Order: sequence, then C-alpha cells, then structure tokens
Amino acid sequence: MTQYRGKRYTQLTSASLKRKSSTEGSLAPHSKQTKLWETQRVSQASVDKVVLKFVVQGLHPPHVVQQQGFVDLVQHLRLNTNVMTRNTVVNKVTKASIEMRRKLKAALSEIEFIATTTDCWTAHNRSLIGVTAHWFNPQTLQRSCAALACKQLKGSHTFSALAGALNDIHTELNIREKIVRTTTDNNNNPEPAGESDGEEDDGGQNDDDDEEESVEGVEFVDAGALLDEDDYLEYQLPKHHRCECHLTNLVSTVDALKAEVNPLYKRVSRSTFAKCSSLWNKSSRSTTASEVIEDHCKLQLLRPVATRWNSLFSAVERIVRITREQGEGALAAVCSELDTPKFTPVELAFLGEYVKTMSPVAKTLDVLQGETSVQMGWMVPTITLLRTKRQQLNIASKFCEPFIAALLSGLEKRFGEMLTDPELIVAAILVPKFKTCWTSDENILKLGLDYIRSHLDCHPENHISEGSQSSEEEDFFSSLKKTSPLETTQQLDAYLGCLRDTVEVLKSFPVVCQLSFNLNTALPASAAYERLFTVAGLIFRPKRAHTGSKNFENQLLLQLNKAYW
Repeated sequence: MTQYRGKRYTQLTSASLKRKSSTEGSLAPHSKQTKLWETQRVSQASVDKVVLKFVVQGLHPPHVVQQQGFVDLVQHLRLNTNVMTRNTVVNKVTKASIEMRRKLKAALSEIEFIATTTDCWTAHNRSLIGVTAHWFNPQTLQRSCAALACKQLKGSHTFSALAGALNDIHTELNIREKIVRTTTDNNNNPEPAGESDGEEDDGGQNDDDDEEESVEGVEFVDAGALLDEDDYLEYQLPKHHRCECHLTNLVSTVDALKAEVNPLYKRVSRSTFAKCSSLWNKSSRSTTASEVIEDHCKLQLLRPVATRWNSLFSAVERIVRITREQGEGALAAVCSELDTPKFTPVELAFLGEYVKTMSPVAKTLDVLQGETSVQMGWMVPTITLLRTKRQQLNIASKFCEPFIAALLSGLEKRFGEMLTDPELIVAAILVPKFKTCWTSDENILKLGLDYIRSHLDCHPENHISEGSQSSEEEDFFSSLKKTSPLETTQQLDAYLGCLRDTVEVLKSFPVVCQLSFNLNTALPASAAYERLFTVAGLIFRPKRAHTGSKNFENQLLLQLNKAYW
C-alpha cells in the first residue's frame, strides 16, 4: 500500500511539473517587451494628417515643419519618415479648407433659420472682416455655430464695401435668404466711470502692458454704424442688431458719468478712484509692491482695462473683498508701505456701495455674452430685471443714488425702444425658461401675445419632406395645408400652460417652435465674434504680418471649424 502511494505521488508531481513547464513555455514569448514599430505600422499619410492637425490646431506657422527639432521629433517617433515641407503644408491646408467649406455649406443647406455676427478691424496695414454663423439643430434643439469667413476688406471703410463683402459671403454659402439677424459690435471703448481728465486718475487703463501687446496696432471699425447707412436700394442685407453687451457697457461707463453733476458724488467718486488708480499703478510697475500686497492682503490686485467688460467692477470688487476678508488694516498697511494715499471710511463705504450697484450689471454682461444657451429672447427679461434691481437699490443707497439714477437713465435711453419691440417681447415669451413670468406689465404681455397669434398662422406646421419636389399645383394650394387658427391658438395656450421649462418642450408644439426658431436664433451679443477675433490675433501676429490673406483665413477657419474636416 505504501509502495502504491509513493508511485502515485511521483505521477502527480511529474504531471504538475509538465503543466507548469507548458504554461511557462506559452508565456515566454509575451515576456519580451515589444517595440512600437513592431506592433503598429503607421503610414506616411497618417503622419501627414497628424502633422497637419498639429499646425492648424496649434496655430503654428507652416514653416514650423522645417525646423530641425520638429523633423528630429517626427523621425524619432517613426523611422524613415518624410516630413512635409512648408509648401506642402500650405497646399494641404488649402485642400482641407475647401473640403471644410463643402461640408459646412451642406450642413447649412439643411437649416431654415441662421443668425450671424460680424465686425471688422485693421491690423498691420490690412483690413479684415469676420463673420460667424449660429443656428439651432432641428432635431436636438441645441445651438450650433461656425466661422464663415475672415476676409481682407479692400478699399475705404464704407457701407458699400462692407455690404458687398457680406453679400459675397452670404451668397457663396447660399444662406442669404436664411439669415434672420446680424449682430454687430459697437466698437466703442470709452473710459470707465470714475476717471478724471488728469493723468493720475487713469484707473490704470493705459498702463497694462499685456493688454497693449494683445491689441498693438489694431484699429477697430464700427461696422454697426456703417450698416445703419443701409437704404435697402442696392443690397439685401438681413436685419441689423446692436450688441447688447456693448450697449450695457456704455450705460455703465458713458452714461454713468452723468452722475457727476451731483457735486457730493463727484468729490467722493473722484477721490476714491484716484486712490484706487494709485494702488493699481504701483502694483503693476513694481515687483516689490506686488510682494507687499501679497503679504498683507493674501491676494493680488486686479487692474481695469478699457477694452474688457466688467474690468473696473472686478478691480474694485477685489479691493472690497480684501477689506472684508483681511480687514481695513491690511489695506491701510499696504498704502502706508507703498506711500499711496490711504482710504477714508467714507471712501471704503463708497466702494462697497459701488460693488453692490454694479454687481447686477456685471451679471447681465456675463449672461448676455453666452453663446451655447443664450437666445435673443433672453435680452428683454434680462434688461427688465436689471432695471428692477436698480430701482430697488436706489431706496437703500447712501452714496450712489446719483450713480443709480444715471444708470437708470442710460438703460432707458439705450434699451427703451427695444423693451417695447413686439418681436423681442415675443422672443422672450417663446423661451420656455421665461414665457410670461418675467414681467407683470399686462400691456407688454398683450403686445407680445397679439403678435404671436397674428404670426402663428403664417408658419405651416407640416413641411415638405427633404429631397421631395412639389409641383406647381401643390405650391399653389399649399396655403390650404396650414394649421387652422383654432389649432394654433390651442398650441399657444398649451405651451403657456405647460409646467416644463426646458427647451425640449418646444417639440410638443411645432407651430410655436417654428416661430421661436425664427425669432430666437439670433444672439443678443457679439461675443462670438470677439472669440473669432481672439483666435485671429494669435495667428496674425506682427511676425506673421506678411501671411497671405487666403492662407490666414484658411488656417483660422480650420481651427475654429474642427467639426467639419
């Protein structure tokens, strides 16, 4: 029995060793680390495509591919690789741009309502006009956008030159009849409120080296003023809309200066902002001053810049925050070490009221300059709410009452007509987020609802399917297919009574949705164009000022329209 067990043990252990040996043998080839080029063969075309994306998305000049460091990098990653020359990159950018435009044109052909933003500027002895497009996806109801052009504008800056360029861009993409509104910038950068004519009280607006570098040699052209000259006899341009953010900024800067007719407000305001300017200038011109501020305040000061919305508000808010978190003593210590005038308790109280007064304006600018979720219908409720907040602040204000009165007067001056415009009122009502809850003025609501009822009949609910061609007889009798007045009224009432406030609710009311798209596709502000200008500035730098206009436009549009190539 013992002999059998020993024999059996020998058999089992030898079988185990065989299995272990077999297992180790099967894993042996995988224990060796494989090299990248042994597992994946990358084609020359793939390398060229990646290099092209690197140049376009990184906003690099085409000659970067000929730098020895770049060549060594590519050839180190893949042996025996040919790196494109500069001319090849330019040719491939041109071909990719042509394909991108073809896809973009095809996408826009499926859209019924399109809005645009436009503006022009001069830099390095060259004038450029840029255009962006915005629309709603009819299936998802989500907003989409694209950059349409950034072309050289030759000749004098006249209405004919600007209108001709816009007409060519619209015609090239076959969207001239689809554009509902064009939003333009005011290109007016006044000095912030609180500044005096003296050099000392410049608010630090003219000393920001970074900002000067970003706009060096750039002259903005007031495209909005040129488009206002349209007599509708030569060109068929879409309705023109002024940027609401710029109008609001004018209220808080130009119109706010009228508060200084009050001598008490003028004295407190100018003395306070003069001391702020002294701090801002010291902090920007001396690293030692910045270190002192950091040590005492645990924060750095922000400096106002004339070309940036909300910059003065943000700078003052930072000072108020420092006094709130670190105490007035911290700010007094900074002023003492930097040898700048100290703030009095009245001046600190004034800054606190200024921040409270301007906070709704800053939030309004932040809301209106959105691009993905904001619609034209946001404008009237936002300005209405801003005006209401102003009136409420006026009751509790001690120092800023003249300032608030000037802001209210400015709002009425610049937005008064818009707040009673039936189309803009209807746009607000047809935003599910607002409907009729944004105002208690029955006359305003009646004006909007009457407009809706009279225009819903003009929008047929059923559309011809894509790709189908109707005969002349069908077109003649198409008016008989419109939704009946009773059905449209029922849809409107059902929409207004619906408790859901998301944009998807519009899918349940096709006629209401159609009118909403017509009026809400446009943007209330031109911030989208500002973003195009920012990217364009990264390409059109002084060292690349001799870049051809077409090459510049091709690289810019490819960078902004990644979804179409």
